Amino acid sequence: MSAFNDIRDYVAIPRVLSLRLSPDGSRLISAVQSLNPDGKSFGTALWAIPVDGEPYRLTRSAKGETSAVFTDGGDVLFTSARPDPTVKDSADEVPALWLLPRAGGEARQVATRPGGVGAVRTAGDVVVFSSDVLDGEESADEEKRKARKDAGISAILHEGYPVRYWDHDLGPGRPRLFAARLGADRLEDVRDLTPDAGDALREGAFELTPDGTTVISTWRTYLAKGEWRTDLVTIDVATGERRVLLTEDRHDFTGPMAVSPDGTKIACSRERFTGLEVSARSELWIADLVTGEGRAYAPDLFPAGVDWAPDSSAVYLVADHQGRRPVFRVPLDGEHSRLTQDDAAYSGLNPSADGRFVYALRSGVDLAPAPARIDAATGEITDLPSPAPRPEVPGTLTEISATADDGTTIRGWLVLPEGASAENPAPFLLWIHGGPVASWNDWQWRWQSWIMAQHGYAVLMPDPCLSTGYGQEMIDRGWGNWGPRTQADLDAIVDVALARDDIDAERIGAMGGSYGGYMANWLAGHSDRYKAIVTHASLWNLDQFAGTTDASMYWQREFGEPGSERYDLLSPHRSLTEITTPILVIHGDKDYRVPIGEGLRLWWDLRRSEVESKFLYFPDENHWILKPGNAVAWYETVLAFLAQHVLGQEWKRPDSVA
Repeated sequence: MSAFNDIRDYVAIPRVLSLRLSPDGSRLISAVQSLNPDGKSFGTALWAIPVDGEPYRLTRSAKGETSAVFTDGGDVLFTSARPDPTVKDSADEVPALWLLPRAGGEARQVATRPGGVGAVRTAGDVVVFSSDVLDGEESADEEKRKARKDAGISAILHEGYPVRYWDHDLGPGRPRLFAARLGADRLEDVRDLTPDAGDALREGAFELTPDGTTVISTWRTYLAKGEWRTDLVTIDVATGERRVLLTEDRHDFTGPMAVSPDGTKIACSRERFTGLEVSARSELWIADLVTGEGRAYAPDLFPAGVDWAPDSSAVYLVADHQGRRPVFRVPLDGEHSRLTQDDAAYSGLNPSADGRFVYALRSGVDLAPAPARIDAATGEITDLPSPAPRPEVPGTLTEISATADDGTTIRGWLVLPEGASAENPAPFLLWIHGGPVASWNDWQWRWQSWIMAQHGYAVLMPDPCLSTGYGQEMIDRGWGNWGPRTQADLDAIVDVALARDDIDAERIGAMGGSYGGYMANWLAGHSDRYKAIVTHASLWNLDQFAGTTDASMYWQREFGEPGSERYDLLSPHRSLTEITTPILVIHGDKDYRVPIGEGLRLWWDLRRSEVESKFLYFPDENHWILKPGNAVAWYETVLAFLAQHVLGQEWKRPDSVA
């Protein structure tokens, strides 16, 4: 039986999350997520994947393991909140740093911090890691944390913006970078490299040069009116001396980033500030680590991952492209070229030291992530044995396209269920992606179209305006014109899909999350073709949203100051009186990207307007619905709602919801 038939079977499928290649090129290491024995949560474990053998599990703990990196000697450093067996009554609540010897044996704890250990980088015997620290001297951090806890204090006084991110509050600790040396048993000579960082390292990224002498890190510079700019700085590991490497007015220099093997250059992403008439743009930027001089490479390819060829002559880049995410080779002295020619989406690039191969995770709309080897000369792809075998999908994947009213080609993926035919046409679902600067090109653990296919639906996953992988013009077309322009693109490709004889043009629904939820709300007020609409974590009142989201300045760049004309033109709530389509509203209380106020306001407005609707509320979830049981409730409720309104069946309340 298909794993997509029973949603409980689906959420139990193990998931390959990451990939790292050992220095000697003999094995990869991956974090694999799987269902915990209690069935109520997910856990992670590290697996080894020999390049010429079968995978085997390396770690087992209730707390799980993440952030794995290899030392030069082939040992594995990772973070985990597991208790230390060498310490009596150890019950750690925050992640510590552990080392798993290459030669085998048990992992041992090598470093702890009161604020936990975050990202880790190592070169030679140097280790650099991040950790949250309360304001003041780092040596007093543990005592101050205990005092707050004992006094029952959770208050955080902010004097700047932002105050929260995604699903968590910011503070009271702030991230700093620490340097240390690998000792025989533990990290030695641990030093605070950034005692004056303040909030500069919030949501940051950093890398370490191959000789272990220099850290390259993002560094936020806070500006007037709640804005900030992200620069790149270098930090001397020996002295902590900091120097601004890359900075430019109204531009951010961010990850993904990688240092060249010869230690002379940095590859990163350069993103321009948006504005009312300035659309989002990201580009590969390569700069000299001494002078800071650099330039853009591979125009129109938004970097999603980078790593260097071993001779430092070229960068391997993954970027969205025509509904795929190929690997590109970008030489420093020539034009970029596409290395992989299949329909897959790649991530986690790991070039081998001999230059022959690039290892990566390979996935796609119909292909769960698993490790693969790419021949660097020919682009030939070889799938490697995976710690998590791929599930068979219940249907077929077809590419379709349409011509929009302005002549632009709009393409998308059409998921067809088994048995769909002219004699048995499938009911239809339009599934709109989030972002909005994004693309349907990869496997979706959270937005799984194959569950819908298993239940008989054809699912259209289109890339309208604002989608990545189609050049800057595609983003420019929809900038500041979200609803009308996107709807015109969606209408064009939906018309093409509904003209097929294996799709039932009378039984159709639409759904989406985040920006896709915004568009679901927009369609509800501007179209009567859909029998049902599912809107998840959706924007409803743009003026309200723009001032309460976790990054208000980003959205106000595009829409202007609150109360400006663009809010009135593009806010879905302005068309409330036109809505007649039944709507399922879904929202999580811990969603700080699209705050719960949007869902509550939408629900109240629909009730006052007597629109047939239901509200699926998750008190303990964020922008997505991640807990196994809640994911089951999500899918079962969506399927029941669609069955009622698209298929015309009697409403059956799922047992998984109260």
